[in-house]
Amino acid sequence: MDHYAGIDVSLEQSSICVVDATGRIVREAKMASEPDALTGFLSMLGLPLTRIGLEAGPLSQWLLAGLVKAGYDAVLLETRHVKAALSAMVVKTDRKDARGIAQLLRMGWFRPVHCKSPSSQEVRALLVARKQLQAKMRDIELSLRGLLRGFGLKVGEISKGRYAARVRTLTAGHEMLERIAEAMLQAREALRTQFGELHRAMLRIVRGDEVCRRLMTVPGVGALIAVTFTSAVDAPERFARSKAVGAHFGLTPRKYQSGETDITGAVSRVGILGGRLSRMRQWGHRSGGGGARAIVMARRIAGRVGWGGPVSILFSPTRPEAEMLEEGEGDHGHECMAVETAHDRPSKWSRPSSSFIC
Repeated sequence: MDHYAGIDVSLEQSSICVVDATGRIVREAKMASEPDALTGFLSMLGLPLTRIGLEAGPLSQWLLAGLVKAGYDAVLLETRHVKAALSAMVVKTDRKDARGIAQLLRMGWFRPVHCKSPSSQEVRALLVARKQLQAKMRDIELSLRGLLRGFGLKVGEISKGRYAARVRTLTAGHEMLERIAEAMLQAREALRTQFGELHRAMLRIVRGDEVCRRLMTVPGVGALIAVTFTSAVDAPERFARSKAVGAHFGLTPRKYQSGETDITGAVSRVGILGGRLSRMRQWGHRSGGGGARAIVMARRIAGRVGWGGPVSILFSPTRPEAEMLEEGEGDHGHECMAVETAHDRPSKWSRPSSSFIC
């Protein structure tokens, strides 16, 4: 008889529930959230496990890799589906969640989630860390502006490179403000230095990635967008059609139809980027216009631009690739200055016979 195991993952301990093909609970336990502990318990059962399911989460992909390495058929479950299925339960506990996951596996009422490759996970971690340093640096700058404004000192519009000199000039002669400003400026400079290190590491990845260099031949696409796109797609062969790529990034509209009611809403944002669509919007703005048109353009570009398999399209830029990847010594506070601004110049692009925008 087939058996299914549902695992509700928590930071320290995970709840496990094993059910048979009829839905009867065979075994329940609570084990440490470690691959060895989970595989040891499952092997001790001596049952033929058809499938093991874990709800997608921060620890899930690490545990999934351990289960797959041990020879089990393990999958990650889409979180929104699991939440919707378990929302009918009045009492919510880790034990009941594990039971619900096991029943979803048994009935097949779930959507498997792609587990990214280790290299893609490393790139995503780099991008997140880079964004955090950039955000904290900007927080310090804005906080310092607010503090000085209370004393009638206005920083005004100033470049990133001249920001520190401008603040020191304004606070000269104010003992307390000088002490505060110097401490915050030193913290800002440390963040800026480390942000520059991560930014250069990102550029090195793009230089060595042929796919990223090809994506950068699209007008409006720089190093940051290219590496974000490739790390999010990870394995393009998992998309049967190129149109599915836009939906993967949450760039399709909401739809509600019931009886005579038929409503088409705004972009759903239900995808890998969730609410973080600003990067894709900027891509669409630079390539096709503003407002809803930018979303449509971003969706079309996401579906048309790719590599290998069903989402393959090639460009032949007249501008050499080395020019697009000049690192320069400019301000790293802006998003990839040397790379992004390279696309502002008019260029001629040779395209295949099929239209790029259709």
